[in-house]
Amino acid sequence: MAPSVQPSSSPLRTSEGDEKYANVKWEELGFSLIPTDCMYVAKCRQGESFTEGKIVPYGDISISPCCPILNYGQGLFEGLKAYRTEDDRILIFRPHQNALRMQDGAERLCMSSPSVEFFVEAVKQTVLANKKWVPPPGKGALYIRPLLIGSGAILGVAPAPEYTFLIYASPVGDYHKASSGLNLKVDHKSHRAHSGGTGGVKSCTNYSPVVKSLVEAKSSGFSDVLFLDAATGRNIEEASACNIFIVKGNIVSTPPTSGTILPGITRKSISELARDIGYQVQERDVSVDELLEADEVFCTGTAVVVKAVETVTFHDKKVKYRTGEEALSKKLHSMLTSIQTGLVEDTKGWMVDIDPCQG
Repeated sequence: MAPSVQPSSSPLRTSEGDEKYANVKWEELGFSLIPTDCMYVAKCRQGESFTEGKIVPYGDISISPCCPILNYGQGLFEGLKAYRTEDDRILIFRPHQNALRMQDGAERLCMSSPSVEFFVEAVKQTVLANKKWVPPPGKGALYIRPLLIGSGAILGVAPAPEYTFLIYASPVGDYHKASSGLNLKVDHKSHRAHSGGTGGVKSCTNYSPVVKSLVEAKSSGFSDVLFLDAATGRNIEEASACNIFIVKGNIVSTPPTSGTILPGITRKSISELARDIGYQVQERDVSVDELLEADEVFCTGTAVVVKAVETVTFHDKKVKYRTGEEALSKKLHSMLTSIQTGLVEDTKGWMVDIDPCQG
């Protein structure tokens, strides 16, 4: 049975259609779901192309218990953000890159996927339909979550006969509330990904296996967990939902996207910005020993943006790193967010500008 959309109510939803902002306490935003008014839904058959979709009220979906997303995990998701500028424009950060990454994941999981043009237009429609949920300048962003799932019923292990492409959104603030920096624990027992697996694509199945390590780390006072490579157990890979960089002198290093690490769009952007200001950026294997000897460490991702790491704990060794105003991560965060929020000219062509008077 194909998904059908059912409207649901929310205490934060408002009935007035002309107001500029939704009824949200913007200063209190964290990274948790605040349901917006609308979502986008499109469907297509296996082997065919997505050709049309529609904006519908945000709500639960009805889906067959026999669909591959529920039984076999045949599903992908993306994450990107829209920002409101001081002159009331709405900018979306690099949606074409998310579209291309979803296509890569769809090929790996034998799924029909939206074209880049279809994906970007669907994201635009979703943002415009929820424009009053885009926070005021400097108060946060509208987090956009595209999903591609195997929704058609099939009993055996095989590609789904039908796929659903769905986009919902939520206003968000900081992913981590810690102001000084993250405290990471290196997990030397469990692994996030293995060579030949799906660690290099944004498969839904990549995330629930890290929850146990993450919960254990947080219960011990850590912000996040850092995983090592499964092949040697000596090289760092990534945290639960973000990429990692180390800084030593004028060299910035990050593990390579060789199949077990997600090719982060923020990661790619930060690498380019670091080169722009004279740093040598290396994508290579980074050992735990190098991590522990680094001058500075920081994480990147759509949710975390750019976040300094204050400490890393490996076994019984705890290392403290440079943070604050003198840290490279602080400068890169300012450079990136200034582009995202329209404070400086976007010479990179990264931002997609949406007229908020449309829709």
